[in-house]
Amino acid sequence: MQFLIVTGLSGSGKSCAMNILEDIGFYCIDNLPPQLLPKFVDVCRDGKMDKIALAVDIRSGDMFSEEILHSLEEMKNEHFDFKMLYLESSDEVIIKRYKETRRKHPLDSEFNGSLLKAIRYEREKLNSLREIADYFIDTSYLKSSQLKESIVNLFLKNSNESILIKVMSFGFKYGASAETDLVFDVRCLPNPYYIPELKFLTGKDQEVRDYVMQFEQSQILLEKLKDLIDFLIPLYISEGKSQLVIGFGCTGGKHRSVTFTELISRYLIEKGYGVHKAHRDITKN
Repeated sequence: MQFLIVTGLSGSGKSCAMNILEDIGFYCIDNLPPQLLPKFVDVCRDGKMDKIALAVDIRSGDMFSEEILHSLEEMKNEHFDFKMLYLESSDEVIIKRYKETRRKHPLDSEFNGSLLKAIRYEREKLNSLREIADYFIDTSYLKSSQLKESIVNLFLKNSNESILIKVMSFGFKYGASAETDLVFDVRCLPNPYYIPELKFLTGKDQEVRDYVMQFEQSQILLEKLKDLIDFLIPLYISEGKSQLVIGFGCTGGKHRSVTFTELISRYLIEKGYGVHKAHRDITKN
């Protein structure tokens, strides 16, 4: 049975994530009080549902973080296997989403309508869950279609894959990705943006990849990255990590970062790993 706990910041996209999980076959329950988690687990053990997702968050009250940690510990003591998905977003993006939807934050009254104070308090209260989550998605720069792609690749993966590796490109000018475990800055390499015939292409085009990889420093960097990743992945697996996110950043997220994302993704696929490739900023101007 797949038992997934979905949590994270209010406004980070948990409702959207639950809808996506329901679409791919999960039985979903929203806003379950954390005190009821162990009792619900007992019900699930006697049932026939094989994929269950529960959303739990700060709506349960001020003592949420302490209560959920106690319930999770109780589930572990009962040797019940579960995973946790944590969603978050930047303060600025969450504020924008609440203004657009005109909804109130769950802690609105506690902070006299100060949305920023509510967000920062919630972030602090949920930090302990963020640290123990099996999966992490930063939705700050994701469209709904990109969030769906991320969730589908996480939870419809082949069951014999011990770890899913997400390799992503991004542009530092749009903000670094908070979900990455390993971040490599490839702005040190020659930039195809300044070559007129390559400016409007991307690292998915062979001409751009050929340009980036013609330089000795690019070739050396690629080989050193392969060696480092080969060393690190078994260590992550031995620690029980279910998802590893490797990020490559350049200025705009179109050329150098995309090139290295494509090449490292291909390398990992050839090594037999389950790989999800994503280019966060490739369509931005």
